[in-house]
Amino acid sequence: MTAMTPGSNIPLSAARVAVDVAAPVRLDVSGLLLTADGKVRSDDDFIFYNQPSGPGVTYRAGGGSAPDAIVVDTTAVPPGIEKIVVTASPDAAGQTFQGIEPTATVRNADDGSALATFTPPPLSTETALVVIEVYRRNGAWKARAVGQGYANGLAGIATDFGVSVEEPEAPAAPPVPAAAAPPAPVAAPVDPRIAPPAPPAPPVAPAAPMGTGKINLDKGRVNLQKNQTVSLVKGGAPLLSRVRMGLGWEPAFRGKDIDLDASVIAYGPNRNHLDSCYFGRLTILNGAVKHSGDNLTGEGAGDDETIVVDLGRLPAEATGLVFTVNSFTGQKFNEVAKAYCRLLDDATGEELVRFDLTGAEPQTGVMMAKLIKQFTGEWEMTAMGDFVKSRTVRGMVKPAAQAL
Repeated sequence: MTAMTPGSNIPLSAARVAVDVAAPVRLDVSGLLLTADGKVRSDDDFIFYNQPSGPGVTYRAGGGSAPDAIVVDTTAVPPGIEKIVVTASPDAAGQTFQGIEPTATVRNADDGSALATFTPPPLSTETALVVIEVYRRNGAWKARAVGQGYANGLAGIATDFGVSVEEPEAPAAPPVPAAAAPPAPVAAPVDPRIAPPAPPAPPVAPAAPMGTGKINLDKGRVNLQKNQTVSLVKGGAPLLSRVRMGLGWEPAFRGKDIDLDASVIAYGPNRNHLDSCYFGRLTILNGAVKHSGDNLTGEGAGDDETIVVDLGRLPAEATGLVFTVNSFTGQKFNEVAKAYCRLLDDATGEELVRFDLTGAEPQTGVMMAKLIKQFTGEWEMTAMGDFVKSRTVRGMVKPAAQAL
């Protein structure tokens, strides 16, 4: 493994690499796809937690227990893209990198082996950093240590590379004659955390559309769309009670039974598999996770199978839970209708979060949702809806770990 210094580079020995960035505090990690002129083609080339995928580049959340990463598949990067820059900034508003310099690790994305590391020299007022760039040179791919800091946060980086940044609303000013008025800026939906400091925005509505960022339970039930995340926080406090994940489905064709199996897979901080709870193993993690038992047909209204999770009793090493559904008898999910998952308060029966799977693929497994524990101790639920070729939970362990 190579220890890099600012400006140094290494050839990449793997076609798929992951650049993870760690620090003593929680970081926001992003990636930008740049053309030969050093600019993005559009705001779609800005990859971050709320826009997690682009051509050949994806954002991978660390789940609060591992660093977030930008994964680059060099074989899938479009010909017009010359480099991908990986950026980081402290999650806390206004915090600088002084004394908390991050370390980036370039890894083989397929086996996790480390290819190189880079820690920039001591920083001071920088609130955002271009850490590493993965770039194309004479048909080959390399990684370069950068360490360029910005004192104006991700907004400065985004502006430099051509991403539109939404400006905060300014106080009312005296009218300007029409002839002298400058053209109004066109704002694009980008990461809300890269905008310059502004007064707190109004609360996000429960049924927030994609792209509005993370929300919590203060407004009541939340309807999630695919890849959207909700913090299990209510009234400013993390939800640490017993919750029940209900999963349901119906046959797509009248009169045809379908046997689906709901499961939950538990992982540790390094995405290590701890245990799986399913119809053949109804209780795991010392009783903190319990399965209701097998439903062979999907008949009846309401949840077909449920899994109760006692968030307060989960062992400390359990930091990620992925909820899956598999077709044990081999029918594909395009033969299933009205598949959904919902999270309820087990004590009151109140529905907290719901995700309706609106599209289906001809596969036998689907990852419906994940619960990830954050550094703060709170849990976040993300709607997934990712299909996998697997009839049993055993075949879901590896793809679910990769999705954390």
